[in-house]
Amino acid sequence: MGGTESVGGTDSPEALRGQLPPRTAKETDRARRPVVAALMLGMGLAAIDGTIVATAVPQIVGDLGGFSVFSWLFSGYLLAVTVTLPVYGKLSDTFGRKPVLVAGIVLFLTGSVLCAAAWNMAALIAFRVVQGLGGGALQGTVQTIAADLYPLKERPRIQAKLSTVWATSSVAGPALGGLLAAYADWRWIFLVNLPIGAVALWLVVRHLHEPARPRPATRPRVDWAGALAVFATGALLLTALVQGGVAWPWLSAPSLGLLAATAALAALTVVIERRAAEPVIPGWVWRRRTIASVNLALGAMGLLMVAPTVFLPTYAQSVLGLGPIAAGFVLSAMTLSWPVAAAFSDRAYNRIGFRRTAIVGMSGALLVLLCFQLLPFPGAAWHPALLMLLLGAALGLFQLPLIVGVQSTVGWAERGTTTASVLFCRQVGQSLGAALFGAVANGALASRLADAPVSGLPGDLDAVSHALEDTATLSAAATDYLRRSVDTAVDHVFAGAAGAAALALLVLVILAPRRFPVLDEHENSARTARDSAAPAD
Repeated sequence: MGGTESVGGTDSPEALRGQLPPRTAKETDRARRPVVAALMLGMGLAAIDGTIVATAVPQIVGDLGGFSVFSWLFSGYLLAVTVTLPVYGKLSDTFGRKPVLVAGIVLFLTGSVLCAAAWNMAALIAFRVVQGLGGGALQGTVQTIAADLYPLKERPRIQAKLSTVWATSSVAGPALGGLLAAYADWRWIFLVNLPIGAVALWLVVRHLHEPARPRPATRPRVDWAGALAVFATGALLLTALVQGGVAWPWLSAPSLGLLAATAALAALTVVIERRAAEPVIPGWVWRRRTIASVNLALGAMGLLMVAPTVFLPTYAQSVLGLGPIAAGFVLSAMTLSWPVAAAFSDRAYNRIGFRRTAIVGMSGALLVLLCFQLLPFPGAAWHPALLMLLLGAALGLFQLPLIVGVQSTVGWAERGTTTASVLFCRQVGQSLGAALFGAVANGALASRLADAPVSGLPGDLDAVSHALEDTATLSAAATDYLRRSVDTAVDHVFAGAAGAAALALLVLVILAPRRFPVLDEHENSARTARDSAAPAD
């Protein structure tokens, strides 16, 4: 199965041959700390970049213009991250984790410098794509190295740390972006990445070492044609999902043309991958029940996550009348309980298994999403905050056991591809959810506004949200009707999210094996115990 990562000053060749005593558990833990710090910094870079730009959009648009296309600051980054995940996963399995992670950090920092130097909106969007190309390497490779470093029983420790970093960075991003835009300059939003990234890069180069693996009989072949096909297919699909219903109607020629081209390219990709000697997305990713079921379940989770992350802030501001900061705190309740539940999830899956623990977690998430329909109007801020606290705990029990479980069913040489496929499906689920639930919300709102008791009301969710930010031009009756309309629209979205949760449960009950075929770490990972800093399980 190839080799595995070794950290913190790899054992000498004599030690690898068993001539020197292996490290103690304390020495191993101390040796991998710098690499863990690098992984946390890398994860923080990827997480904060997804949210830090949002609060600075008015300043960016005021300086560079391009208001009609500014949404591509987010869509372009998301597109690049998503479509490159499978490519980086395969490259890390072929050439090792370290070169892929180093290249990703360098590419991300290069994109950050270019974004800070952007002279117009088109240039900034292009440079955000460059950032996303590095972000894809960060997300996938960090998760893979984390699984390499820790045996199964210890893996929740590192995953909980990464979850905490992700949650903290996601919440801190908007606040930091707003402060920099208000008191410095929006370009500092990208420049702050440089010192963090430089430290992460130094730690990786200095402390992450890969032991020599057996030289393959033939030179590794990179499936560049497959990588290009995967990239093009993903780009067209995400463009159709992001722009559909926004830049053009769903049933218009651009949407139908993009979806048709996506289907054609997807068929071409399948043909290319079947013929490739080393495909970017191997067929075994979908032929193995465990991996396929986890991919589909986490894709459904990505779908439902759109409801709290995208629509809850709108609900908090438009229905409850909270300010942006207070609305952010309502959502942040989810990020507080998620890593805590993830950290303790091993106590559950070590007793009842990965599948049953995930079923318990998603069952809890389904109940929470259904309870959203029962919230009073207008209600108090602690009502949705409590639901988000419970939702975070439920999803922490759901996601981590599936990721740890699926990573434990493959060896080193397949772990990067497996991890990337899981993250790719989750990202695609989020993109699909944004398009689907956006249509659901606008449809529900349009239905309500069609029977409005007053005229002159705005016609879509964004316009209604802006109108409710300044109610001076609205009568009390119109304001109340608009708030009730937003409440109804968000209720529809959370009902759809409950449907996605039910879909995830269905996948786990029907498709997932009762017991994950976990590799025996003593027999199949003897090299891991000898070469890596992590002690054998």
